[in-house]
Amino acid sequence: MKPVEIAQGIYWVGAIDWNIRDFHGYSTYQGSTYNAFLIIDDQVTLIDTVKKEHADQLLANISELVDPKTIANVISNHTEMDHTGGLARIMHRVGEDKPLYCSKMGHKNLSLHFPQKWNYKPLEDGSELKIGKRTLAFMETRMLHWPDSMFTYAKEDKILFSSDAFGQHYAGLERFDDQMGDAIMPHAKKYFANILLPYSPLILKLVEKVKTMKLPMNMICPDHGIIWRKDPMKIIKAYVEWSEQKPGRKALVLYDTMWHSTETMAEVIAETLGEQGVDAKPMHLRSWHRSDVVTECLDAGAILIGSPTLNNGLFPTVSDVLTYLKGLKPLNKVSAAFGSYGWSGEAVKLITKELEEMKFKVIDPGLRIHYVPDNQGIEACRNLAGKIAAELPR
Repeated sequence: MKPVEIAQGIYWVGAIDWNIRDFHGYSTYQGSTYNAFLIIDDQVTLIDTVKKEHADQLLANISELVDPKTIANVISNHTEMDHTGGLARIMHRVGEDKPLYCSKMGHKNLSLHFPQKWNYKPLEDGSELKIGKRTLAFMETRMLHWPDSMFTYAKEDKILFSSDAFGQHYAGLERFDDQMGDAIMPHAKKYFANILLPYSPLILKLVEKVKTMKLPMNMICPDHGIIWRKDPMKIIKAYVEWSEQKPGRKALVLYDTMWHSTETMAEVIAETLGEQGVDAKPMHLRSWHRSDVVTECLDAGAILIGSPTLNNGLFPTVSDVLTYLKGLKPLNKVSAAFGSYGWSGEAVKLITKELEEMKFKVIDPGLRIHYVPDNQGIEACRNLAGKIAAELPR
């Protein structure tokens, strides 16, 4: 895709990755973009680069506007390789001696990634760079979502270049929120749930900091997905809501099954929750990708997890989603484990232990049914659902 002027003298020059379908175990079923931005001023400045495989596209886009050698400054907001994989090729074309601005931690990380002795300019939080008629201000945003992360703010244009915050894994010809409407929000929600959820407390602090600074924003330009120009506050408000993790009257019933007994339990639990006014969603873990499960977890007040016992342990898909969930650290959930077993039945105890370690409110020691649920077992499933429903907000 050719360069797109997003404001006078400021261009999107990134690349679209139409075919990527997995990003660190996150299902990118509609691809992604790697956004980079070129500011044409007295000192031509490039903000961020792209994944290594797309460096030629970035150079081609830059070359439609200027000779890459005229770039005076390169800014790296984040050192992860989907934004710096093409950096070596860019610096080679731009000039190895050109200033490369990054955070102090960015300097450390880039030095470990690349052997080249570039002209690093580590930045203090709140420092500024005059590039002509524009002034760029830099804000350190540690752990949003790496230790090196920072934002760049074009003061005169009131544009925030927000690195991996406020983005989405979405590949399309649209560049702006007003071209997508509300259809972009599920992608933004999934991105938040799978990448930024563990840093929710930091996000709330950052939003308060930005409010205190009273930074006007005409536009937010993340490093993935569309640019927020119609209503930048929409995504900020969504991040606040998602970061607060207020539990809803919604329950996920996550499970896998061998001979349908655990599946029967899951369906009875979900049906009973629905009868009690809970938005209940049974999710067979071989039918749902872990990243979509986590997206559904974001506004759920309860998570029930069911597994048969396999080789004295958990069913593999259940173990997978527990590991993934544990790393993302969701808050404010009530929970319980359930499952059918044939011989020894350790799975429910193992799930309960994991739920406790995640600091979920475990409201039942776990429901274990030997082989096939009978009428008594079905009633036990209904009782478990009732306990969960009683814990959820109305």
